[in-house]
Amino acid sequence: MKIAVRDAKDADFSCDALVLPVFEDEGLAPYGEIDRRLDNLPSKMMADGEFRGRPAEVFLLHTYGKVKPSRVLFAGLGKKGEASGEKARRAGGKAASYLRDLRGTNDIALSTSNFSRTLPQEDFVEGMLLSLYRFGAYKKEENEKGLRSLTVLSAQDWKERIRWLEEVEAGTRLARDLVNTPANDLTPSALAEAALSLKKVKVKVIEKKEAEKLGMGAYLSVARGSHEPPKFIVLTYEGQGEKAKNQKAPVVLIGKSITFDSGGISIKPGEGMEKMKYDMAGGAAVLGAMKAASGLDMPVDVTGILPAAENLPGGSASRPGDIVKTITGKTVEIINTDAEGRLALADAIGYAARSNPKAIIDVATLTGACSIALGNEAMAMMGNDEELIGAITAASEETNERVWRMPLYDEYKEYIESDAADLKNTGGRSGSLVTAGYFLKEFAGNTPWVHLDIASTAWTDKDKAYLPKGATGIGVRLLLSFLKNLRA
Repeated sequence: MKIAVRDAKDADFSCDALVLPVFEDEGLAPYGEIDRRLDNLPSKMMADGEFRGRPAEVFLLHTYGKVKPSRVLFAGLGKKGEASGEKARRAGGKAASYLRDLRGTNDIALSTSNFSRTLPQEDFVEGMLLSLYRFGAYKKEENEKGLRSLTVLSAQDWKERIRWLEEVEAGTRLARDLVNTPANDLTPSALAEAALSLKKVKVKVIEKKEAEKLGMGAYLSVARGSHEPPKFIVLTYEGQGEKAKNQKAPVVLIGKSITFDSGGISIKPGEGMEKMKYDMAGGAAVLGAMKAASGLDMPVDVTGILPAAENLPGGSASRPGDIVKTITGKTVEIINTDAEGRLALADAIGYAARSNPKAIIDVATLTGACSIALGNEAMAMMGNDEELIGAITAASEETNERVWRMPLYDEYKEYIESDAADLKNTGGRSGSLVTAGYFLKEFAGNTPWVHLDIASTAWTDKDKAYLPKGATGIGVRLLLSFLKNLRA
């Protein structure tokens, strides 16, 4: 959807629908002229309780030529004293998705009369953009519904805000598309092609033989049962401007990129296995974030690493009890082949740590225990550096891609000690969310590192305010906010 800005009065701007955000306890005070020209029908509507301005509540009125917009859509923001960016985002998402499904609604406008510094307009617009996503690549009948343009009615300069919003939406859309694509088409090779398509980003694909020379035995063990060759994808973006020149080392973003996870020999139950195409959602988030960062010419050096592989139970697949050597030299006993993500990430983190980066952030659909602990409301976060953890937390609060910190007590190492190797890849059910994180900590060493488990948030089974059913694209906005706020 194309975004434009016009300095025009709400009642005098021609469009298919004008969106009017309304506070529950303020009513239509900012829209007196529209109310008057519509014969006070909006006021009567609120007085009768047909619309009250509750969070994400919407109500449509046709104007029949009494004002220039053909329709007005009232969008509830809740009580003014409880306003937040997230409530604005949800209201924007509900408004846009509602209008999208109406016939003859192509060009819409947004009134900014009711916004302030405490309730930024861009959060409302971001919700609108994110809510419009649909994955229809495999539908025979093309869906012709859709909003063509949005005009923000404002006297302010929106140039940089529009650029940010458009790039964030494009990065999120890429992540959602990749996760929603079925595994027969989104193979490790296809993921490498997606990385190679990014502009302003250098891409190196480490093939199986080179990975063997580098000693990535844990990562390669995951792919042994599949005919699809593994692809260890390394992306490099060099930041623009003086701030980037002062940066001493890159930030490394690592995304778990298992394009399909059957569990391997330790095979998963059949019910719901079709969703396991989503096991590369961490890699998709990293690609989405790097696409947006490069599109925005962000002043920070970023390296992205996607250890892509497919986990299947073929005749050459890894077995429980096998021992593999990682790039760091540490050996790992494979207790469960369905704990494969941490094997791939161990070599990716070890590879990244060799370059002495500023920080490592890994994003992964790592454990089912994350859903048990946190439901579908937050990512689990673990790390070894307070400053980095604080920066990720601040980005979470800004974007509402919520994180919840989990402990990494030294005692958890006992859970993953092996009698036959340096470590084992799972410590069993007890503490499984945090022991998976502790396993990764062993490979980060002294490098500032944070692990984000998105297993419970990367997919939604129902439409939400600005998260359509399917892949959520979570992590993209969080990482971009973190990079934007990063100090040199």
